[in-house]
Amino acid sequence: MRTQTPPAAKAMRRAAVTAVAAALLAGTATPAMAAKDHDRPELRKAMQAFVDAGFTGVQLRVRDERGEWTGSAGVRKLGQAAKPPTNGSFWVGSNTKTFVSTMVLQLVAEGKVRLDGPVDDYLPEYGLDRRITVRMLLQHTSGLFNYTGDFDPDGSWVPGIPAMNKDWLDNRFKTYQPEELVRLALSKPARFDPGADQQYTNTNYTLAMLLVEKVSGRAYGEQLRQRILRPLGLKDTLPAGNRTELPGPHAHGYYRYEEDGRSKTVDISRQNLSLLSGAGDLISTTKDLATFFSALNAGKLLPPALLTEMRTPNPKMSYGLGMYAENLGSDCGMVYRHNGSPPHGYGALMYSSPDGRTTLTGSVTWVDDATRGPAAAKWPSLVDGLVKQVFCDGQTAG
Repeated sequence: MRTQTPPAAKAMRRAAVTAVAAALLAGTATPAMAAKDHDRPELRKAMQAFVDAGFTGVQLRVRDERGEWTGSAGVRKLGQAAKPPTNGSFWVGSNTKTFVSTMVLQLVAEGKVRLDGPVDDYLPEYGLDRRITVRMLLQHTSGLFNYTGDFDPDGSWVPGIPAMNKDWLDNRFKTYQPEELVRLALSKPARFDPGADQQYTNTNYTLAMLLVEKVSGRAYGEQLRQRILRPLGLKDTLPAGNRTELPGPHAHGYYRYEEDGRSKTVDISRQNLSLLSGAGDLISTTKDLATFFSALNAGKLLPPALLTEMRTPNPKMSYGLGMYAENLGSDCGMVYRHNGSPPHGYGALMYSSPDGRTTLTGSVTWVDDATRGPAAAKWPSLVDGLVKQVFCDGQTAG
């Protein structure tokens, strides 16, 4: 699902090196300060705005020249007073794509994958159009059908696996195999010729994950641990696989629907994210996301030339190879990001300055429904206000 504006309906319908941690992170982390010594009322106000708009809970982490700030607002669970944990686990959705892209580009750096080579060279079993390159997967320019559902050229909706609304709710514990998802996508006509357009498609990153496995000869989770998690000391990030439980303290997301004239609200903190293998299936925390994205943008995970490739956007979506590039204006400059949302109830934030020294990471929960609800309509402006507080000192971007 498109992470550009989770949880908007359009987004849902287009709707993914070893070293010791101390050396790898040298110069990228900022000193932590306790919230009581570093209150940041402007951040608390921006965070509270989400709750005032109807979101149930928010947890945020900001690292910048003033140190590290964490906070939460709203409730962890409906009917209870406890706030969300400030470093609780959550479904990160399409932030997963940045992790997968990083692993693919590490294989490029090692000479094991050609960025502009045909994907068919690495995954011949799928019979892919040989014009589709590895770059096109990472940049969403392959033209492949999105297995979570997609639009035909005439604007009509073509459903994929159950990934929306009550249909998803009734199937939220189903386990999918990544090969199954890819073959569903390939059973549908391509949306456009490879390289001719750009359209956010989960299929691209499930294929990218399968490419990592095929080239390395190792499982996705094992490669993730070897290449990113262990070197960075990320202890709370893992691929969900077919597990349905968030580990440790966490906030709860919800889905509401009408049945027999009555409104029903279901706790959906338990869900199976195998429907987004490699595209949106990670579990993480604000701390781990901040450490990862800081290290990535500081050049600790990729050679400079490949990091530049990763951060160079296609102008249509401002999307590079696994992240967005967003210019906040002359007074604020550039930020890099990849937000995310699994099908319903959770949203994740991941932002960084170009040097990795300033990061904003967070998770938001809400009561979702088929209409996306009034709170969802306010998502873009709420995120915009929060981002400007962190990266522009609250200024209005030009």
